[in-house]
Amino acid sequence: MANDSVVLRFQEVTFDYGETKPILHEASFSVRNGSRVALMGQNGAGKTSLFKLILGENQPKAGKIFLTPPDAKVGIAKQVIPPDQLDLTVRDWFAGTFDPVPYNLDKRIADVLDAVNLKTDTGKKLRQHSGGQQARLLLAYSLIQDPDVLLLDEPTNNLDQAGIEHLTGFLMMYEKTVIVISHDADFLNAFTDGVLYLDARTHTVEQYVGNYLNVVEEIAERIERERMQNARAESEIRKKREQAEVFAHKGGKLRLVAKRMREAAEEAEESMVDERQEDKTIREFAIPVQEFAPFFDGKILTIKSVGIVKDGEPVTKEVDFELRRNTHMLLSGPNGVGKSTLLEKIYARLAEGATIGEGVRVGYYRQDFGMLDFEQKAYDCLWDAMQQKDETKLRSVAAGFLLDGKALGNQIKYLSEGQKGLLAFTRLVLMRPGLLILDEPTNHINFRHLPVIAKALNAYEGALLMVSHIPDFVSQVRIDTELDLGKL
Repeated sequence: MANDSVVLRFQEVTFDYGETKPILHEASFSVRNGSRVALMGQNGAGKTSLFKLILGENQPKAGKIFLTPPDAKVGIAKQVIPPDQLDLTVRDWFAGTFDPVPYNLDKRIADVLDAVNLKTDTGKKLRQHSGGQQARLLLAYSLIQDPDVLLLDEPTNNLDQAGIEHLTGFLMMYEKTVIVISHDADFLNAFTDGVLYLDARTHTVEQYVGNYLNVVEEIAERIERERMQNARAESEIRKKREQAEVFAHKGGKLRLVAKRMREAAEEAEESMVDERQEDKTIREFAIPVQEFAPFFDGKILTIKSVGIVKDGEPVTKEVDFELRRNTHMLLSGPNGVGKSTLLEKIYARLAEGATIGEGVRVGYYRQDFGMLDFEQKAYDCLWDAMQQKDETKLRSVAAGFLLDGKALGNQIKYLSEGQKGLLAFTRLVLMRPGLLILDEPTNHINFRHLPVIAKALNAYEGALLMVSHIPDFVSQVRIDTELDLGKL
């Protein structure tokens, strides 16, 4: 429970990436010790940049940021482990947070791994852990220095339901300050007691106290009030200008009346408020299925056996599944059982018990976007995926996923995680796959886009193999069969 002391305060902070990309303008807010706060804002508003300001990685152009006490520690659980660190062992990775390395490092590692409910060998490399296990490692990494302010950036990505429940319970009992970015409304609503709203239009931070969903509703109601106020003002402006035109043409003293009408219209214009512009939602889309050759036997994917991890040991289990056109399969099971590894091997055609039909084109959405070349420009990535090259179509489809010319001209490594996800879906539309392999396709995606994506997947007429730990999302996608690795 928060107390009366303030642990973090922004005082008229201004920050930008040059004149073309302002983030904060004279933003002021405070966070009390022990509070649990959600950081909201439109895509591109600068939520991650605000985290970097708190961490000291970014410096304000004006204003001041105060921590109380001044030596208060700030820890962050980032979205992903940097690729250049994946070959480190768990122990070496944790050791890198200290200078010098403490004598009781192993005990401290054991304590934080226990806190995030993860059992692993500290001599194991980071890349040998599943996406869900890496998510828990990222949280443990942020906890090991016992921070006074804990920053969480999309902490539920890759976590199964048990992992989300454990994290939620942990945060409810956590006695220090937490600020979290997440698109998981149910997760936020379970433990937060306030909201910081970063407005991309005014570049200020609005502060709300209370239940997360109630705050979201309050913001929505405020937006509607602003729209209604402007609608009334616009109606009044039109009426007075029409009257002014009528009186102006009558001449004489009525011209003075026309002048007063025009002045009243100008006053009405001044009364209009700048409406808050919420995130745009991607356009509805369809993922076209490839055209199969006349001799194709209809078997897009056949699975006769799968490799899984059971009690820490790799084992092979016999199964019998056949995916044909318009067949959707959900691959389920707890973190660490081997779901992502199986999907990757199927995609690479290296899974011994799985066979992809001859000539089948595979679209793969990998949870860490490893199927993308981060050095490549976004435009070139999409161009390469197209079966029939058409620049107009490429740009039109990309625009539907909110990827403009500037985004397409960037190297993929400079896109936000959310933009990478939308780029991956744009790529799937353009490549026309016969088999879709989707590993956590909701990761990093704004919640406003999820119903649109679910609708497209539900209607997909090829074979679909998907892993997702978000029940609400899965419920919107037609599932014909399920392979639960945890029950084998």
